[in-house]
Amino acid sequence: MSNSEKKRVVITGLGAITPIGNTLEAYWQGLMSGKNGIGTITAFDASQHGSQIAGEVKGFDPLDFMDRKDMKRAARFAHFAIATSKMALADAKLNITDLNAEQIGVMIGTGVGGIQVMEDQQEIYLNRGPSRCSPFMVPMMIANMAAGLTAIQTGAKGPNSCPVTACAAGSNAIGDAFRLVQNGYAQAMICGGTESAVTPLTFGGFSAARAMSTRNDDPTHASRPFDIDRDGFVLGEGCGILILEELEHALSRDAKIYAEIVGYGMSCDAYHMTGIAPQGEGAARALRLALKDGNLQPTDVSYINAHGTSTPANDPNETAAIKTVLGDHAYQITVSSTKSMTGHLLGGSGGIEGVAAVMAVANDKVPPTINLTTPDPDCDLDYVAGTSRDQTVNVALSNSFGFGGHNVTLAFKKYE
Repeated sequence: MSNSEKKRVVITGLGAITPIGNTLEAYWQGLMSGKNGIGTITAFDASQHGSQIAGEVKGFDPLDFMDRKDMKRAARFAHFAIATSKMALADAKLNITDLNAEQIGVMIGTGVGGIQVMEDQQEIYLNRGPSRCSPFMVPMMIANMAAGLTAIQTGAKGPNSCPVTACAAGSNAIGDAFRLVQNGYAQAMICGGTESAVTPLTFGGFSAARAMSTRNDDPTHASRPFDIDRDGFVLGEGCGILILEELEHALSRDAKIYAEIVGYGMSCDAYHMTGIAPQGEGAARALRLALKDGNLQPTDVSYINAHGTSTPANDPNETAAIKTVLGDHAYQITVSSTKSMTGHLLGGSGGIEGVAAVMAVANDKVPPTINLTTPDPDCDLDYVAGTSRDQTVNVALSNSFGFGGHNVTLAFKKYE
């Protein structure tokens, strides 16, 4: 399909369940106020773990969004996806009916899916025998079930899939959904990322890899992207969902339009299982591809929601990638990491960070990077340290990078 035949795609609905708020409004207000969602783990006894802190979702009740039977047959990551999707559809005022159901799809990524289910069922298997395992274990555990159950709960019968690209999964889901609408395979897509991996086994693995912060006595200052004193990422949980809609379809129903999605770039480092290519070479290619896809120049960019994990490797390499692609203009824009407030949602991070980037475009405000007091000398951009900022945001980029060398950049633009 030629560029002239490709359809324009806009964002008409948003939803978020996060460690700093369980609605879009609460999440955005939390970001703007620099709210910190990191604390000592309550989901399990983490006293034997090297890292004992996380960004947990608080006060969420899945029964507000589904009946008890459905709740018991779904894992927490799917609960988040169903609830957030319903909120985003309500925000978009998009009703799914028999007439349009086949033109509305679901694309929700995740990194590890129902890992808590697997851990619980393994314990039952070992202590009580295989006959006591739940018949719902497999459908509750598998990663695609967030997308599948969301479709069941909403009636969306269009394209349905689940990228599993580690910490890039949510952004891949948004980008893949963009392509489906852009090329006429759907009129609208429910898309984003979800994750609930605050579990003993997850923490055991990441702690063994020495990837997580061990600032257990000071959790509110543990996630500190771009700061010289950062010591690893802080795991978070939650979900972010965007409703992408073909422009003419949105206009025909007088829908509210937050922004337009114009670019999607993805690449692979092809370098290391968990490491980052030197100077963020692969990330730079994803950034370039997103700009090219959106017919954007580096000077068009106003703000970047960075991957910004608060790890020694990511932050300087991502900074280097931004400078490689944007050149001198990199010093004229704002860059921030909302992971400083929410922690790192793994496959869910691209969802909530995509929401943040869209809200930045819609509101001409950029969220801060909190806990940034002494910048790493290799991190020398404007990271909006401490407090949010009012500025015109014509184009916002959102970066997501994952184990396996997956790199994704999304480009959002003011609708006009």
